[in-house]
Amino acid sequence: MIYQWRAMDAKGVKRQGTLEASNLKAARETLREQGLFPVAIDEKKGLSLRQAGLFQKRVRLKGHELSLFTRQLATLASASLPLEEALHVIARQNKNNNMGKILTDLRDRILSGHPLSDALSAWPNVFDSIYRTLVKAGEKSGQLGLVLEKLADYNEVRQKTRSALIQALVYPTMLTSVAIAVVTILLTAVVPKVVEQFVHMKQQLPLTTRILLAISDSLQTYGFALVLLMLTSAGAFHFWQRRPLNRHRMDRKLLDFPMLRGLIRAINCARYLRTLSILQASGVPLLEGMNLSVEGIANIEIRQRLTEAADRVRQGSGFHMALEKCDLFPPMTLYMVASGEKSGQLGELMERAADQQETMLQNRITLALALFEPALVISMSFIVLFIIMAVLQPILQLNSLIS
Repeated sequence: MIYQWRAMDAKGVKRQGTLEASNLKAARETLREQGLFPVAIDEKKGLSLRQAGLFQKRVRLKGHELSLFTRQLATLASASLPLEEALHVIARQNKNNNMGKILTDLRDRILSGHPLSDALSAWPNVFDSIYRTLVKAGEKSGQLGLVLEKLADYNEVRQKTRSALIQALVYPTMLTSVAIAVVTILLTAVVPKVVEQFVHMKQQLPLTTRILLAISDSLQTYGFALVLLMLTSAGAFHFWQRRPLNRHRMDRKLLDFPMLRGLIRAINCARYLRTLSILQASGVPLLEGMNLSVEGIANIEIRQRLTEAADRVRQGSGFHMALEKCDLFPPMTLYMVASGEKSGQLGELMERAADQQETMLQNRITLALALFEPALVISMSFIVLFIIMAVLQPILQLNSLIS
């Protein structure tokens, strides 16, 4: 059972919170063991800790929800509002059921005497290790509001970049899907009926028409099997890449692929530098920050190289020299990191380098989409032109025979 309690410690300070115990007597004994003198203990209806643990494993928050929560908490913490009161205020205006349960649990843990970083650790699927470490650094330095502001900025930048990328891909994806659907319908339903009229005349059809008929017959005969094969291959590939060794091989190959190499490096390096700069500004030691920043890297090969860089720094190597041996960062970024290391402004210059990387990333994405859209339109135009030519050539041949 879960009990809501109010008690006083040895100094006469009032405390309150929740705990789980088999009965009321066990709850009292638990509080006394903690040096607390119970004033009131009431049974609290709700989830048991085991049920709450299962819920914590399932719950997920969207990126914009986490960013909004962080910004609200940063604003209230900067206004010197007590954390339990700040969480209560945020919970009152929250409409998300999952978020409401998280806020209630965080507030209960803080009222029980836990620091915010420990309360966040109960929700590892919502607040990752980087988030919790930054909060813990803010608590130790007494600048929790400032650290939360930086964390909110970081989450908002990530969410903005992700949203911009998704919005930029919507139009090409829809255009590609519609084009494939139209061409498939033409090849399987329209073209066979049109060309069938010329087949009965027992005349040699043009090469383009014969090619089109062969493609159309193949789609009608093997279309379902082809779709099934594609789905099976996708499932097998997903199962194959779940193994760490296979995933590592694939990530290494992606870094060698010319068209994706620059994009993957820019995304991961910008995320690494941004995270490390926030950790540095929050007072986290460089080596610990490097190990934490690696956790936000999706590509296993890049993660391994950055882990090796942390090992080099542990052995006494300079930070910029360790990054240079990774063969991931552009020369300008390495120069800015080296300047920051010499001048003692490493966090600030890493933040500028991250801004530069993100700007370069946005430019690459914009350029890639700007080239992809006209290339797609031109490709579909050639396909449609081929279909029209394959249909018109027998008609022109028939007209010449009649003449």
